[in-house]
Amino acid sequence: MASFSELGIKPSYIKSIKELGISKPTEIQEKAIPVLIKSKTDFIGLAQTGTGKTAAFGLPILHHIDAKSDYIQTLILSPTRELVQQIKKQLFKFTKFNEDKIFVEAVFGGEKIDRQINNLKRTTHIVVATPGRLIDLIERGDIDIRHVKTVVLDEADEMLSMGFKQDLNRILKFSSQSNRNTWLFSATMPEEIKRIIKTYMDANAPRIEVNKNALVNANIRHQFVKTTLKTKADDIVTFLEKRGTQRGIIFCRTKAGAQNLANFLIEEGFSAGALEGDMQQKERDKVMRAFKKENLQYLVSTDVSARGIDVSGLEFVIHHQLPEQLEYYTHRSGRTARAGNTGTSLAFILSNELDKVHQIQKELNIKFTEVSV
Repeated sequence: MASFSELGIKPSYIKSIKELGISKPTEIQEKAIPVLIKSKTDFIGLAQTGTGKTAAFGLPILHHIDAKSDYIQTLILSPTRELVQQIKKQLFKFTKFNEDKIFVEAVFGGEKIDRQINNLKRTTHIVVATPGRLIDLIERGDIDIRHVKTVVLDEADEMLSMGFKQDLNRILKFSSQSNRNTWLFSATMPEEIKRIIKTYMDANAPRIEVNKNALVNANIRHQFVKTTLKTKADDIVTFLEKRGTQRGIIFCRTKAGAQNLANFLIEEGFSAGALEGDMQQKERDKVMRAFKKENLQYLVSTDVSARGIDVSGLEFVIHHQLPEQLEYYTHRSGRTARAGNTGTSLAFILSNELDKVHQIQKELNIKFTEVSV
């Protein structure tokens, strides 16, 4: 296994990542970094969340920035406000020991656009953005992307499944100069992503896959419990009581379902909070902060609201119902067992949902065991 310096990372960055507790490259870092540092190229990386891909693209990006120039040289697109802020924070930490300042700005919906426009008037080298807000800024003429050399699409499949297809196409069109490179990272390869690759990327772009067969993280135990509509909420309570101080996320299919379950758990004396689509951004941030700081033990969430949640040390994920779409199962269960830890993904199912379990097993190549609470 190569070290970061063998991969071509400069000493100042090695010092900062060491301080962050990163000493050995992960598989995606080891495979992607040398390619991205050395050559000006398009790039396709197939990797799950939690594999260390922010450093895999972030460190090479920083190496390519000309700090003496005032232009925006890189755009990084990511599906949610939480992820955008997280990437910005991480890039900032990576540059701690740099001689030349590299300036990173984050732009996303849910915050006043004027504030972000003012920030962009300062020297900015890298913009991390959600697609919708970036389009707004480009159309208003408040962001200059003429000098952009690299566009990174992070969690490309999530951006598409959240409805950003048109925005992505427009951004790639806006910034399509001949000397621009696109780096695309995605956990899955739906048709739409293949189309983006075909339309906007070099046919010979290097393609790197990590743990190709493990669509779902191998450190997760997949379990299901048979229950009834009447007893489901009580069964969940019984399960939580047995887990003591462990923390986890409980997924519901609907906003109302998430709200009701959270209220029920709070009434039962649990430390829980809901995260759903109708919440104001302020409320959302408050719940997320409390959960990250461990002031809340359980988060009850809908699928879309949980996008981009990266909280380490979650021992389990509960499916109040199995998700409509298969890839949601991957996204949900992947919230536990991060950074090499193990975790449990537990589905509470009614007797008529057994077929769904078999379908998930077959499609995702995993094995469920039946347990009782």
